[in-house]
Amino acid sequence: MLTQPGEQPEDLSQSVGLVERKYVRLFEGADKLNLECGRSLGPIDVAYETYGQLNEKKDNAILITHALSGDAHVAGRHKKEDRKPGWWDNMVGPGKPFDTSLYFVICSNCLGGCMGTTGPSSLDPQTGRPYGLSFPMITISDMVEVQRALLDYLGIEKLLAVAGGSMGGMQVLDWAIRYPRQVAAAIPIATTSRLSAQGIAFDAVGRNAILTDQQFKEGMYYQTGKYPGAGLAVARMVGHITYLSEEAMHAKFGRRLQRSEDYQYEFSNEFSVESYLDHQGSSFVDRFDANSYLVVTRALDYFDLGADFDEDLASAFAETNAEFLVISFSSDWHYPPRDSKSLVNAMRANDVDVTYSDITADWGHDSFLVKEVINGKLGFLVRSFLDNLDKELTDAEES
Repeated sequence: MLTQPGEQPEDLSQSVGLVERKYVRLFEGADKLNLECGRSLGPIDVAYETYGQLNEKKDNAILITHALSGDAHVAGRHKKEDRKPGWWDNMVGPGKPFDTSLYFVICSNCLGGCMGTTGPSSLDPQTGRPYGLSFPMITISDMVEVQRALLDYLGIEKLLAVAGGSMGGMQVLDWAIRYPRQVAAAIPIATTSRLSAQGIAFDAVGRNAILTDQQFKEGMYYQTGKYPGAGLAVARMVGHITYLSEEAMHAKFGRRLQRSEDYQYEFSNEFSVESYLDHQGSSFVDRFDANSYLVVTRALDYFDLGADFDEDLASAFAETNAEFLVISFSSDWHYPPRDSKSLVNAMRANDVDVTYSDITADWGHDSFLVKEVINGKLGFLVRSFLDNLDKELTDAEES
């Protein structure tokens, strides 16, 4: 029996507990990854985490793909004293929408990242020094190819589902189109078939903030002991603004002053929203690599599902066999609901089995990470979709 929106099973708050980040080296020797840019790359180290158990048939695997600043740590904690669990802990665990008592959940850090998978901060085997800007340009499809190789390593031939939000949603779409027979279901959330000119412009501003930082040193700042933190912090501030809605920012900050009831008539952070953005920028610098930010945002810019199909988005879904659950958020102006609707229309033009929901939420693009949304409509939709998928597949086996 399905729960209703807002209801939660008693064990929903339970976590997967302590988890371990694992590593594997792929594309070794002559077996390098051929990138879309025309270059090759290898070896490639991949950081990943798994939750739950793979069944004997190996048909209960779900791949979760992360957004730009995410990593492989979806749920649980690495150590008991960790202040926060994984970035989607409310969604992944026993009794949660991605129920680890039923499914084997996998998440890996994306190619080009800086959380354990090979990226610009990794050592180039040819030089023994970090790649820096010599790291090749990558695409969303290149990220998917690395994930596919990881699944081969794990002995998984077909995914029950692939799910993710934002940049993760782009990977979901690429998976369903690139490997139509390896994906039973796809859940792209708060995503788009390609960035708008405005989206590319925001990325360009962030990259320029990094490139013009005096400490950037043409991407080889690793050896200097100094870091282009100011540029990366500004890039994060710009990006973070796009993740929020006007309603959320007004409710959280309004025009409130940080320390005084009167204007100080100076350039320090007088408004609360300024201090918030400053905190977001400085905390991001502590955990992310500037070169990775350049590479991954460029991959976002290049993503265009219709490009290989004469700009006909509908043709992109002509061969897919996956069932889709497409989700958008009413206040998301970064990847607005119209982007998801265009995806749905393209799918329906090919009689693809697709369910669509635009969730009313005031948190903007980041709504898929917000506990209130997860414990409400988002969690309900994902749980119901997977329950129905399980029933369909079971009925198909028995018939």
